[in-house]
Amino acid sequence: GVAVVKMKNPPVNGLSLELLTELVISLEKLENDKTFRGIILTSDYPGVFSAGLDLTEMCGKSLAHYAEYWRAVQELWLRLYLSNLVLIAAINGVSPAGGCLLGLTCDYRILADNPKYTMGLNETRLGIIAPFWFKDTFVNTVGHRTAERALQLGLLLPPAEALQLGFVDQVVPEDQVQSAALSAMTQWLAIPDHARQLSKNMMRKPTADRLVKQRDADIQYFVSFISRDSIQKSLHTYLEKLKEKKH
Repeated sequence: GVAVVKMKNPPVNGLSLELLTELVISLEKLENDKTFRGIILTSDYPGVFSAGLDLTEMCGKSLAHYAEYWRAVQELWLRLYLSNLVLIAAINGVSPAGGCLLGLTCDYRILADNPKYTMGLNETRLGIIAPFWFKDTFVNTVGHRTAERALQLGLLLPPAEALQLGFVDQVVPEDQVQSAALSAMTQWLAIPDHARQLSKNMMRKPTADRLVKQRDADIQYFVSFISRDSIQKSLHTYLEKLKEKKH
């Protein structure tokens, strides 16, 4: 009753419009197929869980495209955050920004013990900010003060610190991430689904409802923010730097 969903969008599992859409479709299929009770979310590329939102979707495109993209990001978050299935993140690589958010939406997070595999919402380092519902998810996970400091400083933490501050629930040797995820899943699936789902919903629905009520306003805000000249310039500069690194 457990599905393993592996992200595969080379080179860094950027959350492109296509990947967001594919993930939502996969989730819907698994939710509707009553043989499945849990999902292990992981990456097909050890070393990178997901580098987060795909900046090329937010740079030099039309306003309509930005709106469509942001609606897809919201949709994936809502689906993951409120899923009736048990979601366990098997984080086998770096997970900044949107990659960290994917982990935070899960019920339980396991991170591979490699000092290179940092995790955090580092939006401020790019001159942008994490949306309120990223922030809410983070606060719900690590508490207000830790979230406040981490968000302002755009902290990306290595495994030991990520565990200490509650970004993740478990840090295990790299070759044991998958088996640790399976044994954690056994523990979660030992609870009657109905009771667990109602408890999850009780904890999470108020947070999700905040976005549901403000979805259109949130999209408009994103579009107006991302289309500013100054933001477009800094995204463009950042993408150019990434290109140089590759070469």
